[in-house]
Parts: sequence; structure tokens; C-alpha cells
Amino acid sequence: MAALLKSLLRSRTPLVGLGRPRGRREARLGADPGAAVRVRFAPSPTGFLHLGGLRTALYNYIFAKKHQGIFILRLEDTDQNRLVPGAAENIEDMLEWAGIPPDESPRRGGPAGPYLQSQRLALYAQAADALLRTGAAYPCFCSPQRLELLKKEALRNHQTPRYDNRCRNLSQAQVAQKLATNPKPAIRFRLEEQAPAFQDLVYGWTRHEVASVEGDPVILKSDGFPTYHLACVVDDHHMGVSHVLRGSEWLVSTSKHLLLYQALGWQPPDFAHLPLLLNKDGSKLSKRQGDIFLEHFAAAGFLPDALLDIITSCGSGFAENQMGRTLPELITQFNLTRITCHSALLDLEKLPEFNRLHLCRLVSSESQRRQLVAQLQALVEGTFGSQLRDKDVLNPAYVERIILLRQGHISRLQDLVSPAYSYLWTRPAVGQAQLGAISENADVIAKHVLGILDRSGGNLTQDVLNTELKKLPEGLGGTKYSTVMKLLRVALSGHTQGPPVAEMMVSLGPKEVRERIQKVLSS
Repeated sequence: MAALLKSLLRSRTPLVGLGRPRGRREARLGADPGAAVRVRFAPSPTGFLHLGGLRTALYNYIFAKKHQGIFILRLEDTDQNRLVPGAAENIEDMLEWAGIPPDESPRRGGPAGPYLQSQRLALYAQAADALLRTGAAYPCFCSPQRLELLKKEALRNHQTPRYDNRCRNLSQAQVAQKLATNPKPAIRFRLEEQAPAFQDLVYGWTRHEVASVEGDPVILKSDGFPTYHLACVVDDHHMGVSHVLRGSEWLVSTSKHLLLYQALGWQPPDFAHLPLLLNKDGSKLSKRQGDIFLEHFAAAGFLPDALLDIITSCGSGFAENQMGRTLPELITQFNLTRITCHSALLDLEKLPEFNRLHLCRLVSSESQRRQLVAQLQALVEGTFGSQLRDKDVLNPAYVERIILLRQGHISRLQDLVSPAYSYLWTRPAVGQAQLGAISENADVIAKHVLGILDRSGGNLTQDVLNTELKKLPEGLGGTKYSTVMKLLRVALSGHTQGPPVAEMMVSLGPKEVRERIQKVLSS
């Protein structure tokens, strides 16, 4: 960069102006008919992927798939001081877990790589060189201390901090003199007074006169790393991005980016700025909340489709909001023109209900149900381990029966290994005194239940059991049906509350029910 600056001085290339005149430009933002749709999700690996990032990635993904396009993951890792170890891997891992894997990415590669900005520094240097040659950019020699003083002075006067453009009009002699002592200056972009208007696909026609409220921005730091403004423009151009779908916080920066496109002689993509995803009380999602990271939801047993469903149901982009949509349905129903400017309020208290719906859908599919059986087997082994006296509880047929009987009653597969369902996997410790406190007829009731098992011939159904169980209070000296059910529930599960007794008996199977009832008699 220093060599370029010196060559510019020798050739007496002026460091002013914007190159060849283009006139006032109303930025034309429209993809050519038939041109390939290419979109990108470009997070910074300064933290793990959270719900806000997932929503931006999802809208890009479903827009690309609806138009047979390409979904790119690009990691903006130019702020080397804030990088979080493992964040880059986590972002791509979580996109794959969510079922929206990128077509091109650091891991997958692709024709427009590399997909890490730290590996694209030569491209940013070339763009900065081009801007310097036309005078659209200039070297800045201001020290960090001076910039910090400017900031403090502005804040003291209750003003928005901005650069005072001190180095904008340095003479060639002054630049040469400063280069002798500071050969690696930052590079700033010369903002035009008239920023181009553009038609955002969500917010409509927009213009921000950035030059009137901001100083000239740094586009290349003295260490050779670009700032966001230059990097995103250069990368979107070289990666052939046709549409930029990003958060509305970048709306005010778009005029600045359009000035960069204009100065570089490049056609900009279409822009669609997505309204923010907020907590239900209107506050911003924050990484400090902890529970908004995708890792948290995956570990807690929430399904990817449930998360995709809830973050789209609370927003816009679809003809109507409804629960239970799958990813293919989201792609089919999505319409970019239906996205409104209103922020989306996310109520995570509803997530268990969303998850319940999607879990029921998986249970109804034989192939998906086999996967659920394997997952539940692993959960049972991981939760109870050495407590598993009878390995028959890991039998796929038994595990599948539990899932089928409890579908619609549980929100997550993990619920089935909670203490409330421990009786399905381990035998409860129930004493005679505990049962005697419920009814003095515990032995009589137990014998009647054994009779029901003998008469059933091992073929237990909930309907048959319900009919037989309702007869049990007869001849028990006024013992209530509810008391009988409470005693049997405790005998079978160790709990006073839980699923219907008939369902418990079908879940456990006649052999296990018999052994647990006989244990009551023997104790």
C-alpha cells in the first residue's frame, strides 16, 4: 500500500475527486431476468450462532431455494481481536443441524472462495488501490489517540462522534512527508454529499445523506485488514451476490455501500433489510441471555423444524402465520414482498408447543420414528446407566411403544427420561406401608389386577383394561375408583400423578406389570 501511495505521488495523480463523472445516480437495484440468485449469510465468528442469526440465515436459505439459487456462508473474521475460538465451526455446524446447510462455505468450498475474509486480503487491497488511484479514497495518518480525543470531545458536547476529515485534503507534499514516518496509514473513503437513493425490497425507496452526519469512514486499516464497509462490497461483488438479505440495522449504511459500488464501477445487488427479531417484551435479543444460542436448544432436545417454525411464525413473509410448517412448506409459501417493516416479537414460552407438533409429525413417519427410537435408547442409557437392571427396556419394540403411547403428551424426547417417567426404565421402590396408607385393600386390589392379566392372555389394550379396571371397586367395601387408580399408579410408577393407569400397564407390558404387582403382595 505504501508503494502504491508513493507511485501515485510520483505520477502526480490527484488525491481528490471521484474519478470519471457519473452524475447523480438513483441506484438501479434489480437482478437481471434469468440471472442466477445468489445470497449470502455473513456472520462474524465473534460468538456462537443464536436465534437472530438463524433467522437471517433462514430467510436467505428459503429465498435461494425458492428461486433455485445458491446459499453462501461467508465468515467475516476481519476483527481478529474479537474472534471466539470455535465460533466459526459452531456457525456451520448449527446451520447443518438446523437443516439449512450452505451450498458454498469455508468447509464445503466453492467457486467463489475462499469464504473467510481473513483469506481475501489481497482483494480488499486491490479495491483500495483502485479507489486511491481515482481519488475516491485517501490515506489517513491520524493516531488512535487523536481519534479518541475527537470522540471524547464530541460526547462532552452531546454530539455524535465523527471523524473531522482532517487528512482528506492533504497536499502531495504533506502525504509524502507523513509516509516517511508512517508507511502504513489507514485508508479512508471520501463520502459524496449526494448519496444515491435505492429501493429496498422491504422498506421501499430510501436515502441516507451519510456525508452530512458522518466523517469519511476507514475502509482499510493500517494492518491491511478491511472494515465491514469495504469487505462486504468487495465480497458481494466477487461472489456474484444478487440479493443481500440482512438485518435492518445495516439499512443506514447501505447508501455508504452504494457510494463504494459507484466509485468502483460495479453494479450493486438488490437489498432487502429484515426487521429485527426481538423478545416478546420488545427488548433486543442479547448474546448475554445465554439461552438464545442454538447449542442450548439442540442440547435441550428441541427440534430444528420447531425453531425454524417459531422464528418465522412470529414474523412476516408468508400469507398467514400458522404453527407446524416444515422447511419445504416455508420455501413454498415464502414471499419476499410480504415482509413488513415491523419487528418480530419472539415468545419462547410457546416453543414447547411448536416442538410437540413437530415431534408428533416425526412419530407418524416410520423412518423418522426409527431414528427417534435410537435417540431415546441413547438418552435412557445416558440418563440411567448402571440403574438399568433390565436391559429389555432398551428393546426397540418397547421403546417404540413408549413413544407411540406418549406422543402428543410430551414436548421433547428428553421428557421421557425425566423423573416423572423414570418408572418406564427402572422399577420404583414402593413399600407396603406406602400403599397401605392409600387403601387397606391393597392386597385385594393387587390380586384382582393379577386376575385381569390372567384373563387377558397377555393381550393388553387400553380399552379392555379401562373396562376391567372400572369393575375393581365392586366388592371392595366402598373403596372409590379414584383410590384404586391412585394405589395402582403408585404401585406401578412410584408416583401419585402420571398417565392413565391403563396406559401405564400397556406401556410396561403384562410381564412387567405382573412382576411389579407381585412385588406389592410379597412386600
